[in-house]
Amino acid sequence: MKYKLNILILFLISNNVLLFGQSISGTVFEKNGENPVEYVNIGIVGKNIGTISDLNGKYTLQFDTEYYNDTLRFSCIGYHSYSVKVSDFIKLNNGNVNLEKRLYDLTEVVVRPKKVKQKTLGVTKTKIAAACYTDSLKGGEIGTLMKNKNTVFLKEINVYILSCSYDTIFYRMNIYKTHKDMQFENILSEPIYIRSSKEEIKDKITIDLQDLNLVVNDDFLVTFEAVKNLGPGNLCFYASLVHKSYERKTSQGTWKAISAGISISVEVDVEK
Repeated sequence: MKYKLNILILFLISNNVLLFGQSISGTVFEKNGENPVEYVNIGIVGKNIGTISDLNGKYTLQFDTEYYNDTLRFSCIGYHSYSVKVSDFIKLNNGNVNLEKRLYDLTEVVVRPKKVKQKTLGVTKTKIAAACYTDSLKGGEIGTLMKNKNTVFLKEINVYILSCSYDTIFYRMNIYKTHKDMQFENILSEPIYIRSSKEEIKDKITIDLQDLNLVVNDDFLVTFEAVKNLGPGNLCFYASLVHKSYERKTSQGTWKAISAGISISVEVDVEK
């Protein structure tokens, strides 16, 4: 007997109201300056308790007193991370944080070969399943692992959208190199933001990467991150049941694998 496969997988990263025993608020600034740092990832490492600063660097984080001995981390693309024990931060800090800009090592030059072939990594458009962001927490991410054994030059990312109920979306796209035990390190030196109206999205979002000169030599993870609360609604991706997605609920949280790969593909050049 044959069955029609029609599966909807919901990633419900919801804004449920929880009762916390502590709340800290403040502003993230650049070190030795008065400029606020926008959209900083703030959270308790590995505990799925986090948030993101707003456009003016302001944030509020709520958590229970049981996390006083855990590590609080502030991180942002282009800046050095700042980590501190939660209880020490509460005692010694007024909530404001200064992040130091990061200088990237440009001494190693990778020369693009003259003869290359184009290749597509990841999950292309498929109608077997769907994966949806629904009322996502700030800092929540979901993405697809790109299997790769070559030195490749990243050219373009394509994200295949099934439906969108928001009038306008605003997300950050991240690219991580992989380490063992599901640890990921962001390779970007500047953030990639996606701002699109419902009309502009249609069924695909394309991000041009060629000016960033990104080169990877192993597997890498490409994710969508919610950097602000868009309100009630959802953004649904096409998905495949023969691939995996990786998601975390909020900033500095724990990554976990999901048994469906959302349709994100990357066009790359690889040496012949």
